[in-house]
Amino acid sequence: MNPTTIRLNKLANQCMLLIALFNFNAFAINNPASWLTNEPITPIPEVNNLVANKVKLGEQLFNDPKLSADGSISCATCHNLSLAGTDGLPLAVGIKGQVGQRNTPTVLNSSLNFRLFWDGRSSDLEQQAAEPISNPIEMGNQWNTVIDYLSSEQTYLNAFKEIYRNRPNKKDTINAIAEFERSLVTPNGAFDRYLKGQMDAISDNAKKGYELFKSIGCSSCHQGVAVGGNMYEKLGVILPYYQEDETDTSNFGRYRQTGINEHKFEFKVPSLRNVTRTAPYLHDGSISSLPKMISTMAKHQLGLELSKNEIDLIVSFLQTLNGPMDAK
Repeated sequence: MNPTTIRLNKLANQCMLLIALFNFNAFAINNPASWLTNEPITPIPEVNNLVANKVKLGEQLFNDPKLSADGSISCATCHNLSLAGTDGLPLAVGIKGQVGQRNTPTVLNSSLNFRLFWDGRSSDLEQQAAEPISNPIEMGNQWNTVIDYLSSEQTYLNAFKEIYRNRPNKKDTINAIAEFERSLVTPNGAFDRYLKGQMDAISDNAKKGYELFKSIGCSSCHQGVAVGGNMYEKLGVILPYYQEDETDTSNFGRYRQTGINEHKFEFKVPSLRNVTRTAPYLHDGSISSLPKMISTMAKHQLGLELSKNEIDLIVSFLQTLNGPMDAK
């Protein structure tokens, strides 16, 4: 092939590339969501398959302090919906002022997590909901006592008969609480609207923060619909957070369930949905501010020292993960 023909072919290929690029840009402008089809985060779907009267019963149970041994606390005490489903405390506090070993995770969007509890010991909301009621340092009750109480209340008797065709029992009580918790999702926040193509739903700084969040590696653990909550990870991947001779077994994480040495200091990666509302942070509630949390994670998980400006940009992005609370 002679040089003239080669130059003409190259010119033709360049023209075709320019035309394709023009057509792609025109399509993207008219269909802005096309820019976001391969993002590591996906929008929260609307929940429309719940049984309304079961959710209502679950809400009543969730807020009833008489499910605890001394009638002092309910599920809502630790998972206060006005505090984004948390208690705002470093560590959970149960009956008689007993302090637990774990920070209370938010109940909002809990149905989006692949496991429940920091160590992932529960596989679903039903399994999780059963535990606090009988835990001696949480609600401290016995299930037979709970069922006797529910059976003595006509309102509960009527509700269980209508919904489950049965008298109150442990299985159905747990199912109703779990059904209510499944209703506590926060779709259509600013970032979800952005992912769906509303390009002005978030600020330029939030967009820069999101790009930084991805480029430095945050999205390797915090991704999917819950922006986390779908894997385990060691606290201290690059720079150890705890020394190997750590003696406080409450920090051993998943190891306490499996006994496998590789699982020591490994926890369920928390969801970042509504994260700006759910301080303090970490399994032990030891970090009170979001900028400090970002700095700590960058250092120990990624081996990076972030500037204040970089942290501020990531905070701007994380603020867009807040969902509407007015319906909760």
